[in-house]
Amino acid sequence: MQTDAIEKQIRECCDFVTVKDELMELLDAVAGNQQREPAGKDLETGARFICDYIEQVPYMIKIAVTSAANVGLEKEIDCILTAVLSYWDNDNDVIPDHMGVIGLMDDAYCSLSLLQSVSDHYRLQTGKFMFPADLTTANQAMREIIGEPYAAELDRFIFTTLNDANVMDAVKALADQEKQLYFDMQGTIWSHDSAEAIDIPSLKALGLL
Repeated sequence: MQTDAIEKQIRECCDFVTVKDELMELLDAVAGNQQREPAGKDLETGARFICDYIEQVPYMIKIAVTSAANVGLEKEIDCILTAVLSYWDNDNDVIPDHMGVIGLMDDAYCSLSLLQSVSDHYRLQTGKFMFPADLTTANQAMREIIGEPYAAELDRFIFTTLNDANVMDAVKALADQEKQLYFDMQGTIWSHDSAEAIDIPSLKALGLL
């Protein structure tokens, strides 16, 4: 799966030095909505998180392709990644891309939430982690930053895409075989014993976690 176009967008919009002040201003408004008064260092930490989160997308897409090939979900992941790439190509999506780094937050959220959902369904049925990173907490934090009504609209897109890709039925079809072979291992398709949580900074001061 080619991610060149996504990587180009990210390079153009996610230079931390250039976008730091813009993101800090956004996060200050988000924190204010939660009656928080974060310090400057907390806002800078949050701004760094947003850039790191967006920059994670190409890596996770490549990981998803490898994972799907290992467990027999190529068709389903291909359907999901087609939807992901289509969303990135749409300049006038939920948060328009002309807004720069802020306009990429919804693209990243859709991408990483979809991939985490596949991993969650796979683990529920087989007892194994599908990806080497657990993005759940990072996704929750980004959802809070995006806020309503945009987050709800993005969640509808995620649900529809999972449905169209027939992910749940495909994973259930693997369950019996996988459980027989691997469930007692409490393992993962990766070389470590459990999924690694993304090393995201503490965002509590911003009211995000």
